[in-house]
Amino acid sequence: MTRAQIQLPDDVYARARKVCAAREISFAELSRRGLEYMLSVYAQEPAPAKEWAPPKPRRLGWKGLTDEQIKEEAQLTTTEAAYLRRRK
Repeated sequence: MTRAQIQLPDDVYARARKVCAAREISFAELSRRGLEYMLSVYAQEPAPAKEWAPPKPRRLGWKGLTDEQIKEEAQLTTTEAAYLRRRK
């Protein structure tokens, strides 16, 4: 068994000591049980690592615009887009 030293806020320590007294167990036993419980809940075997890739883009599209038109619109600055709208 390995010895470990932890630091706890005073209120947490006081509450833990009350639980120990009520259950008639040592602080070490309460700590072990708490850690075992947390590990059973959160420490699951990691899934095999997959090589990460960004998600594939979805085709949301803009009604009436082709991919080329969307690309052209995206490249315009706000000023250029306002100027072109006024010209039409």
